[in-house]
Amino acid sequence: MLFLLLSIFVLTLTLTVVLEKCASRLTLIDSPVARSAHAFPTPSGGGLVIATLFLCVAYLLNLNEYITSDIFYALLSTAPVAGLGLFDDLSHAGLRLRLPIQFFAACWAIYYLGGIPSIDFSFLRLSNFWILTFLGIVALVWILNLYNFMDGLDAIAAAEALFVSLATSLFAIYVGDNTLAILSASLFAGCAGFLVWNWPPAKLFMGDVGSSFIGFLLGVFALLSMHNETMTVWTWFILLGVFVVDSTVTLLVRFMAGEKWYEGHSCHAYQNAARKWGSHERVVVSILLLNLIWLAPLSCLSFLYPEIGFYICMVALAPLVYLCKKLKAGTHD
Repeated sequence: MLFLLLSIFVLTLTLTVVLEKCASRLTLIDSPVARSAHAFPTPSGGGLVIATLFLCVAYLLNLNEYITSDIFYALLSTAPVAGLGLFDDLSHAGLRLRLPIQFFAACWAIYYLGGIPSIDFSFLRLSNFWILTFLGIVALVWILNLYNFMDGLDAIAAAEALFVSLATSLFAIYVGDNTLAILSASLFAGCAGFLVWNWPPAKLFMGDVGSSFIGFLLGVFALLSMHNETMTVWTWFILLGVFVVDSTVTLLVRFMAGEKWYEGHSCHAYQNAARKWGSHERVVVSILLLNLIWLAPLSCLSFLYPEIGFYICMVALAPLVYLCKKLKAGTHD
């Protein structure tokens, strides 16, 4: 397994350099607009390397019977998501194109994973098939888009993926879930290789192809872990707390203010913080510290005591809501 992870890291490190050199010829250049956090045209689409390598690794794992065919087919649902993201990087994909493909991919993943497991709210258990299926589809589409929304600073999306995939790997190893462990570790290795070039000041951006793929893949991991009884949905909410809370609070504030919440903007809490501090790196490091010092211990608690996971999740996310309000999420600071 160590050889596999080192190979993924080295290949990602190498292929992202190749992509950066070819980006202008492929028209994968992110030119700054009014809401951009960067000032100069920068090569983009680096997530294509992460997505391609991960799916190749998943194929090899399935070929060698490390993962089942159903799980492999569920992971393949990320391919149209990545393809759509690449098209968006090259041109522009409107909502009328994006949403049908995203919902199709969500249904695809849920079908091959065998539906949505029941959810324990501590005070009640939700087990209705149709309600769970509806919530599962919406959740997958939401995590895909929120991850895309949060990819607005150098290294922020890759660093978050490192934290979440590392924690997921450790939890999976602890309970002996080898499938989830090797898949999440593979994502960790790919993001680590990419982060070398994406750390502020970034030489290469992830692009929609990367942020959409990673967000959706983490959603598939969450469903897989719930089926395997490795992690609950509440542990996932805690691990992704910064992204979930910032995106949700920002959306609600803009919606309540009567703004076009579905259009691009630059008023997430993390974007306001970057303008206030004048540094991408400081924001990313702060999020990593928040993840390690606050969210990681509480995710461990929810992992060890799943019967009270809902309450632990509420405790974990409440201060993040307060921070978003302090940073004026949803409004330009």
